[in-house]
Amino acid sequence: MKLILSYCLAIFCIALTSCSSDSNVISDWDTYMSEHEEWEKNRISRLRSENGWLNLAGLFWLRQGENTFGSDPSNSIVFPEKFPAYGGSIILEDSIARLNSNPEAGITIDDDPVGSVILRNDHQDSTSIMETGSFRWFVIKRGSQYGIRLRNLEHPRIKELKNIPSYPFNKKWVVEATFTPYDSLKTLQVPTVIPGFYEYYKVPGELTFSIKDKEQTLLPFASRSGYFLIVGDATNGLETYGAGRFLYTDMVDGDHVILDFNKAYNPPCAFSPFATCPLPPPENILDIEIEAGEKAVHFE
Repeated sequence: MKLILSYCLAIFCIALTSCSSDSNVISDWDTYMSEHEEWEKNRISRLRSENGWLNLAGLFWLRQGENTFGSDPSNSIVFPEKFPAYGGSIILEDSIARLNSNPEAGITIDDDPVGSVILRNDHQDSTSIMETGSFRWFVIKRGSQYGIRLRNLEHPRIKELKNIPSYPFNKKWVVEATFTPYDSLKTLQVPTVIPGFYEYYKVPGELTFSIKDKEQTLLPFASRSGYFLIVGDATNGLETYGAGRFLYTDMVDGDHVILDFNKAYNPPCAFSPFATCPLPPPENILDIEIEAGEKAVHFE
């Protein structure tokens, strides 16, 4: 009788997804859960920080030649109303951007007042960050296009975001994947929210894993000591952000990787219309529902 009961219990456990074999992927769940809670707290702090995504107040593409900027509607680039009426101009000549500032606007770089200066964009070391009042702005380069990314350190979204809606943490979404390397690095063209603009990532191999009784494959992008993934799934546009989510993971003992979908997080574009985000490549769009990680955020 005991043997029959044990056999039935084993069959029942196999049938339940909560009895996933991946429950033993983490050796110390108490420590892991504590680290996960800390990760969630830091996530909010980073978004609210000076370099976070909540304070973005504008994205303006530069045209060749003179681009005047300020809050007055007569400028070719119109900043928010609390900005000085006329900040000056940015002259774009091929790939060189030069600031000619209005002295009355009080613009500084590295706390030093500036008049006329060549600006270093976000793809260059020591990017030139222009400042006045609560505003910070700099030149960004996206492909052959150049633009201004504007921040307002007093943006109302900073206080508006109290938390990020998320699925409850579930151990079954912490899975072990096998990494199969390619013979050589491959380059993958990834679309972005900017029409016609692509980003290019180095793909060292494939990650295969089993979830919901289906074998899945993802293409990871090389990132320092681990991998960066842009993932789409069947919850996108319903419970989660429509343009997919991001995920970082560390390398584990050479060819095994822990994928924790509880840490699937929203891209910058979920928090601001002024971000420029990559989209999931077709190879990374899963036909299952990943009911883990961050959900969509809705601002007033």
